[in-house]
Amino acid sequence: MSDDLILGVDGGGTKMILALADKNGCILRTALGGGINPMGNPGWRTELEKYIEPFRSEKKLAGVAAALPVYGEVAHLSRLLEETIRQAFPKAQTRVLNDVDAAHLGALAGKPGILVLSGTGSMAWARNADGTPARTGGWGDVIGDEGSSYWVGRRALNLVSQSLDGRFFPTALTEAIFAYLQLDPGDPMDSLGVWATSSATRSSIAALSAVVDRAAREGDEAAIGLFELAADELAKHYRAVAGHCEPEADWTYAGGTFRSSTLLKALEHRIGRPAAAPRLSPIGGALLAAARLLDWPIDDGWIGHVAASSQAAFAQ
Repeated sequence: MSDDLILGVDGGGTKMILALADKNGCILRTALGGGINPMGNPGWRTELEKYIEPFRSEKKLAGVAAALPVYGEVAHLSRLLEETIRQAFPKAQTRVLNDVDAAHLGALAGKPGILVLSGTGSMAWARNADGTPARTGGWGDVIGDEGSSYWVGRRALNLVSQSLDGRFFPTALTEAIFAYLQLDPGDPMDSLGVWATSSATRSSIAALSAVVDRAAREGDEAAIGLFELAADELAKHYRAVAGHCEPEADWTYAGGTFRSSTLLKALEHRIGRPAAAPRLSPIGGALLAAARLLDWPIDDGWIGHVAASSQAAFAQ
């Protein structure tokens, strides 16, 4: 049995995960870092190099797959991403791929099908039986990312402001969001306004989707309505790429917004069939891409080992 090792990197807008694994699919070492989206983080390269540095001295490292945001979307940034990984690991085989491509590889264990992603951003990624990919969405929060956590959080804040003004009916979201943000409800315009203009970030607004989910599970109509609207938008993503695959191709999901069963059930209803449960997380997809670089044999047992090892390594 070869003692070669592989490194998977799963980079996103709000966090980065790294995992070193052996040929059995067992994760040996991990690291967590900050967001590295080159479109919104001018310090992305410093952050990436900081967290891959400890793995550069690993003498048995033979394959590296880095799943990174924006790759394949903006030409000059894609070249910089490739250069960063290649220079960091000159003795290993390396591959850079889009972070959503890796999420697709992991969730469907390398099989064809459709992935609907809803995290801080949103996108759908399809791969047909020939291995040809297609995608829709991923335009960023200024002009896109419909149905994402940020999109849900932003609209929740809008409903709260309308409710406070009397332009929208009372909603449990108001008390829930003020409590979550530790804001003074006695002077809502001052406290929420100051937070929105001085403290709010893309990731902190996206985090409000979890507050919306709790309110939805407790029956708040406004919160339920937000997830219904999010499902409408994500269904559009799905339909835009569905024709790229065979009609019976599986579809699955990835991203933190899908921690909400309300959202998942609403999307399944719109698509007309249940989602296939994701086989691997996005970091598992990056490891799968690295294993393929080395032509390692991949079977259900290997996938199972990666899944179990990932769950144990990243248990909260």
